Amino acid sequence: MTTYGIPLIVVATTRSATLTGVAFALEWLPRLVAFTVSGSLVDRHGVARIFRTACVGRALAVLLAALLLMAPDSGVPAAVTVMALAPVIGFLTECSYIAAETAGGEASRTAGAGAHRVQSVLLAIDQTAMLAGPLVSGLLLEYGGPALMLSTLAGLSLLAAVLLPHQPGPPNGSSTSTSGVRAGWRTLRGLPSLAWLVGGLLVSNTAIALLQAAMPVIVVTELGRSSADAGLIWSAAAFASLLAIAVARRAIDRWGLWPVGATAAAVAAAATLAVAQSDTYRGYVLLIAVLMAGEGGLTVVLRTLRSHLIPPEVFGSTLSLTILLLLVPFPAAGLLVAVIPPAQIGHAIAVTALMQALGLFTAFARLRTLRTAPA
Repeated sequence: MTTYGIPLIVVATTRSATLTGVAFALEWLPRLVAFTVSGSLVDRHGVARIFRTACVGRALAVLLAALLLMAPDSGVPAAVTVMALAPVIGFLTECSYIAAETAGGEASRTAGAGAHRVQSVLLAIDQTAMLAGPLVSGLLLEYGGPALMLSTLAGLSLLAAVLLPHQPGPPNGSSTSTSGVRAGWRTLRGLPSLAWLVGGLLVSNTAIALLQAAMPVIVVTELGRSSADAGLIWSAAAFASLLAIAVARRAIDRWGLWPVGATAAAVAAAATLAVAQSDTYRGYVLLIAVLMAGEGGLTVVLRTLRSHLIPPEVFGSTLSLTILLLLVPFPAAGLLVAVIPPAQIGHAIAVTALMQALGLFTAFARLRTLRTAPA
């Protein structure tokens, strides 16, 4: 809801492609900052403390924003409220995400050879939320307004904090000297198979980030559809990804990580190239669903490699670094949408689609040579 809801609020209230792109960038830039500190915080203080603190902080922030939106005589314009909320909510969301992913890494290590099954289940949980989140955001915004959407988000954040079971202290017993971005870089440089996969997905995410940033503008402004229609695109994509994750889990059991990853990469690259040529709402729904199905398979491969290869004592720090690298394109995409004319967005998508195809091909060609992926 945070990823897709905030840009939808901005485009609904301002009808401005520039402000929508700026809001997207404002939401993602603090997320990148969060990854430089959240991994080491989890390594030092444990999953439970960081997760609960982030969830409660997010709930308080969105409740304050909802109150301001429901009080138009407060003197704070609605656009200022939601755009100020974007960086705060982005930072806190990623802190809670790193805590949850660290717990998932521990579960995968416990599962041993069944790590990809654990990661498939965890990813299915994420994608189920992605299936509901964009659609719920669009519907709440369409029929209840921004205040109702933000109040719902606050309730979900508080529920997450309450439902988290008791966790022991710092999961890996990490100290200050062994955690942080520097430790993550050392670890990633020592794991060439993981480094090449992250590099390929970094290029791929450039295309996906541009699509995410531009879609509210394309659907609402260019195609004249509603906010709910814009949310429906990503909900349909999450449903396709959910199916792909289930298929990938069984396919990895039979054929292994590398063939499944290479196939998923080919599907994702072909779909993005087709999206760049599409000009209808139905075409966007179908092709983005296929694209995210390919991304779902790639994510299972990435998460399985991470759980196998990253040492437990620096898992949080290295996980933060890999996610930081993969998310760098998102604020850049928001700024790009803010500065280029809407008529040129299609050309920009075509360029990033070609980059994605080349990047994924290079990464998986190198991975095949390394042959260090677990069977």
